[in-house]
Amino acid sequence: MRRSSLATRLFLSATAWVVVILVITGFVLSSVYRDATERAFDRRLNLYLRTLIAEVATPDEPPDRQFQSLGEPLFELPLSGWYWQITRTDTDKPDVRASRSLWDKKLPKLEDQGIELTPAGIRIGYVDGPEGQTLRIVERQVDLGADGKFLVAVAGDASEIFDETRSFDYYLGGTFAALGIVLLLTTIFQVRFGLAPLKRISEAIADIRSGRTERLEGNFPVEIAPLARETNALIDANRGIVERARTHVGNLAHAIKTPLSVIVNEASAHGLDPFASKVLEQAEVMRNQVAHHLERARIAARVSIVATVTEVAPAIEALRRTMEKIHRDRGITIEVKADPHARFRGERQDLEEMAGNLVDNACKWASSQVFIEVLMERPAESGAGPVLRIIVDDDGRGLSAVERAQVSRRGQRLDESKPGSGLGLSIVTDLAALYGGSLSLGTAPIGGLRAELLLPAM
Repeated sequence: MRRSSLATRLFLSATAWVVVILVITGFVLSSVYRDATERAFDRRLNLYLRTLIAEVATPDEPPDRQFQSLGEPLFELPLSGWYWQITRTDTDKPDVRASRSLWDKKLPKLEDQGIELTPAGIRIGYVDGPEGQTLRIVERQVDLGADGKFLVAVAGDASEIFDETRSFDYYLGGTFAALGIVLLLTTIFQVRFGLAPLKRISEAIADIRSGRTERLEGNFPVEIAPLARETNALIDANRGIVERARTHVGNLAHAIKTPLSVIVNEASAHGLDPFASKVLEQAEVMRNQVAHHLERARIAARVSIVATVTEVAPAIEALRRTMEKIHRDRGITIEVKADPHARFRGERQDLEEMAGNLVDNACKWASSQVFIEVLMERPAESGAGPVLRIIVDDDGRGLSAVERAQVSRRGQRLDESKPGSGLGLSIVTDLAALYGGSLSLGTAPIGGLRAELLLPAM
């Protein structure tokens, strides 16, 4: 699975948090507004309730003038949703008086609905009223002593509460949607421009790795500047290590070759002596071993350096011209087909050493023709880098499977009549492995041996 970028993860995380915060805030504000609207509605109902109780407590008022102080025309409009009802409860046959709006209906008792008294001695809640309306109703027991006991109730159309709350929710949702879009745009802006220095560092490191530059250059924010400094310091330290390794390898090569040369010269002076012959034989073995291991050490030091890229086509063309001159007396034709965009992620001298050994070996064994092909291949697996494929074919006698396994071993030679130490293919194999590549031998289409070298590319 492909990993998402840091900017994408930050954006998704910020988006999720913005959405969660806005949703929670929206629910809280909607609930607070609904409670405030409900309390305002209840204050209105309580005002009418107290007015009715005052009217009940003054029975001397003429009937035609009672309950005129409510000042609400909706109590006169039939089934308007606004009702009052006064029920005398201390008689066997309750006496009920109600607003004209209630018509011939009756308000349900909250006590029968299971609604408990509040500390203020009233009951308040929602009930189903006439014509399927949802009512907000408040009722209270009034004891006037000798004048009787009454249950006074006032009800209002609860759709006013619901409509107010719904309207507020619509406005709130629109406002929060606009706010969310602004916040997300702001987040995108901050993520994109806030992470821009990291992108610059990433691109600069890619340039270093590809050989286009040697250090991280430019001005970086104070938060990123230490990373750039430490990266440059790491690059400098790496180069220093490589240079010291090269120096030590050169010193070691010089220190060992000189005593070996003295031994060989002394033994050569007694060429007929069996002991001298044995010394010469073992000295040659030692020389080959030293050359092999010093070459590996030198190669390993070079491979570890950062920011080295080699154009392959010019190197192979130069190699072709050199080999044609070396094998001019044998009339060997060397044909090259190279991708002009092919680039090797390593040093030119290592590429020349690997390809040179393969081409030289092909020229030694070819009858008349050597063919070199250079290909750039994109990886099939996600995350892998491009691959450089160098194929060297000759039209010689070729090798069997057993012989191919034998010549890959260090110092093995199938024909002592051919010049060389037997280290060529071994060096190519070791050097390719240090770069993460490989060497394989097979049968060429033109009849001889095919050497196929795989190396990292850019």
